[in-house]
Amino acid sequence: MKLESLERILADNDNKNSIHYVDKRIGAPAHSWEAEGYKEQGNAFYIKKEYSEAFNYYTKAIDVCPKNASYYGNRAATLMMLSRYREALEDSQQAVRLDDTFVRGHLREGKCHLSLGNAMAASRCFQKVLELEPDNSQAQQELKNAESILEYERMAEIGFDKRDFRMVVFCMDRALESASACHRFKVLKAECLALLGRYPEAQSVASDILRMDATNGDALYVRGLCLYYEDCIDKAVQFFIQALRMAPDHEKARLACRNAKALKAKKEEGNRAFKEGNFEEAYDLYSEALTIDPNNIKTNAKLYCNRATVGSKLKKLEQAIEDSHFTVCVWCFYMDTEQYEEAVRDYEKVYQTEKTKEHKHLLKTAQLELKKSKRKDYYKVLGVDKSATEDEIKKAYRKRALMHHPDRHSGASAEVQKEEEKKFKEVGEAFTVLSDPKKKSRYDSGHDLEDDDMNMDFDANNIFKAFFGGPGGFSFEGRSCRLAHLKVFSV
Repeated sequence: MKLESLERILADNDNKNSIHYVDKRIGAPAHSWEAEGYKEQGNAFYIKKEYSEAFNYYTKAIDVCPKNASYYGNRAATLMMLSRYREALEDSQQAVRLDDTFVRGHLREGKCHLSLGNAMAASRCFQKVLELEPDNSQAQQELKNAESILEYERMAEIGFDKRDFRMVVFCMDRALESASACHRFKVLKAECLALLGRYPEAQSVASDILRMDATNGDALYVRGLCLYYEDCIDKAVQFFIQALRMAPDHEKARLACRNAKALKAKKEEGNRAFKEGNFEEAYDLYSEALTIDPNNIKTNAKLYCNRATVGSKLKKLEQAIEDSHFTVCVWCFYMDTEQYEEAVRDYEKVYQTEKTKEHKHLLKTAQLELKKSKRKDYYKVLGVDKSATEDEIKKAYRKRALMHHPDRHSGASAEVQKEEEKKFKEVGEAFTVLSDPKKKSRYDSGHDLEDDDMNMDFDANNIFKAFFGGPGGFSFEGRSCRLAHLKVFSV
């Protein structure tokens, strides 16, 4: 705008002299035009998925005009694309405080609440939208999503009380599809994975939370719980103590810390008595240790093994045999929870003690499963069961490929982009193998496909294009996608 078209005036504002510029043609203050310019630049960067730059320009617009609801709304949309939902929630709330009829502001506030796992607050936001626009289909669908999350929370609570931890994991996985940033759901899932003996998965979930929030007491507790159940007592205690520093009233961490210390002390007392030849005392101490925590299968397996050794020296043969049988049961637990190295190690000891055909077969089974576990688990990559049908594998590929497609993460950090590209390639590789009956059969039987002279060259982009129909199929760069991005802006 030319300088000649502006008139400089003095105005008294809150008892302070301030200078404004007024456009003679429409009477708009010059600072609003400046803010609109920043907003338009932000919109341009948003469309190009350069969300960090978009955020900077929306912030400039807000700095110039802090009472404009649409600027907060646009910055909230950008923060959501950057997965910064708590900050986006604050901007959305500010937007609707400034303009209670701002439909997109209420929608974004609801989506932020939903992503953070607060389904009740999200429901109130979506109901507000429907009061303003009764036929708003987006609000209707999001309200259903919020109601589903509330139902999954209810089912998970019942499942946890019944110790049906698989049900809890299922419910949390479904809830996290809409509440992807909810640490509470992730921690509950991780705790149940630990209680199911799926320690690497539990550790992974807890570690992801701690990378974003190093002071999360619940995640620290889960890390400790995994180490505790893996018989790393000293390290577990350190995590429990750290969790209690962050959350002094964390009862689960307090109880686990007490059990861990007591279990370690009793076991060491028993070992000491055994070394000194006090077998009766050692037997009693091992027995006492076994009553501390029946859920700690790995440590208890060692205690049973120790007590069986002492029992044989005390001529308590029936009890010694029973304790030895428990060690075999632990092998089955290791196999069920895919802890194959532990299964092989323990069953090698059993086979050396009693060389039966059954024990030999079980040892070979464990060794084969261990070999298979060293490869990429294509079923886990796609998130399907090993008995998945062809249609289920296709559906899983479609979902995961879209989730990890590089274009979807073009506005993320370089580290995130690299990780998502890696996952995208793995998804394509997994689909190539599991969708081919011959390759799938060889893979399931434990064969190394590269050693079988099979074509194992993968191009994730070609697989994606072939699946979605090539140039005429799905495209992140397509017009419909660009239009979808344009719709997020307020006018």
